[in-house]
Amino acid sequence: MKKVKGLRWWIITLICIATIINYIDRSTLAIMWPSISEDTGMDKTDYGLILNVFMIAYAIGQSVSGKLFDKVGTRIGYVIAVGVWALSSFAHAFARNIYSFSLFRTTLGLAEAGNWPGAVKSNAEWFPVKERATAQGLFNAGASIGSVIAPPLIALLWASFGWQTTFMIVGTFGLIWLIPWLIINKTSPDKHPWLSEEERTYILDGQTQTEKNNSNARALSIKQILSHRESWSVLISRFFFEPIWWLFVGWMPIYLADVYGFNVKEIGLFAWVPYVGAAIGSISGGYFAGKLISKGKSVNRARKTAISIGAVIMFLGLITTILFADTPLKFVVIVAFVLFGFQFAIGNVQTLPSDLFSGKSVGTLAGLGGSVGVFSVIVMNFLVPIITKISYTPVFIMIAVFVPFGVLAIYFFAKEIKPLE
Repeated sequence: MKKVKGLRWWIITLICIATIINYIDRSTLAIMWPSISEDTGMDKTDYGLILNVFMIAYAIGQSVSGKLFDKVGTRIGYVIAVGVWALSSFAHAFARNIYSFSLFRTTLGLAEAGNWPGAVKSNAEWFPVKERATAQGLFNAGASIGSVIAPPLIALLWASFGWQTTFMIVGTFGLIWLIPWLIINKTSPDKHPWLSEEERTYILDGQTQTEKNNSNARALSIKQILSHRESWSVLISRFFFEPIWWLFVGWMPIYLADVYGFNVKEIGLFAWVPYVGAAIGSISGGYFAGKLISKGKSVNRARKTAISIGAVIMFLGLITTILFADTPLKFVVIVAFVLFGFQFAIGNVQTLPSDLFSGKSVGTLAGLGGSVGVFSVIVMNFLVPIITKISYTPVFIMIAVFVPFGVLAIYFFAKEIKPLE
């Protein structure tokens, strides 16, 4: 049978494309909100509630989908997750009030959450340790690329067809994605018929000894996972880091409408800019850590160095946003640096579960970390509509303070990042 060179990169490319679709789907509501609110009579408070319904479902989905992917595997896990979120996105076309939008945001959040623990688990299966941060960076770049594509694409579709048809169009993207996924991702790398023996050996030999010893082992329980101090480095750091990303994903279009009076087309012209920085940060953060490991540095040093650099860029960018972002162009350019720093760091944070555990425990810890992170986002989303009646500045100060706490959590709980026997 003919072999496919670099099959692992085809797999991560498909996951990157799924992430692009994921972010187009979730961004559609925020970008079209000025039009949707005008047609439905809903306001910013309603938007905050709908956003939090999504985030609650997303938090639950992170933990549930982590267990789901550990149980059914990444191939079928992605079929379930992408299929449900695509249909949910399509169904938004039929929503007319806060209740129907909340219903479809619930199913969307439950399903979209699976993309993250699924990707972490897939990377642990398909990539040797030294390449995982790079693979995670490519996957994370999909979130940024999706956020770059979404504003102009959705604005164009909205101008041409209206918001209902736009939801239908973007909802079909995920269903189309399922076709190449099922064809290419036939099975795990140890059995895949298209994988060359050279690449198979490279992948399997590059796994940690713990992964080799426990490839068929039963997944640890949540209690067992949390009994390890190092697991808390994932949970606490994501609690502090996640609101930084989600503030801009969920509220930047609303900010541009509130502060500068932007309509849907104007949001489409500006809101993509910060995610160019995020995409570059995703790839460079993973590459940087991988390069350190290939030069003989420990995984512990490589991860912590990359996370620290990203955190410094994030923090300085947020302070600059508060002090100097007095025009829409300055704002989106400075936020591009903030999101560069975020993605430079977060790809390495998200790789920690596969650095610490193996096999069926990886998705579980990744999902738990996502759930904890989303919990803090939910709290933030309740506060934003209240605080921003006066000014957005206190919100930016709050998330700037979160940055050093996120870094300290990793240094405090994970004295050394290494496989846990």
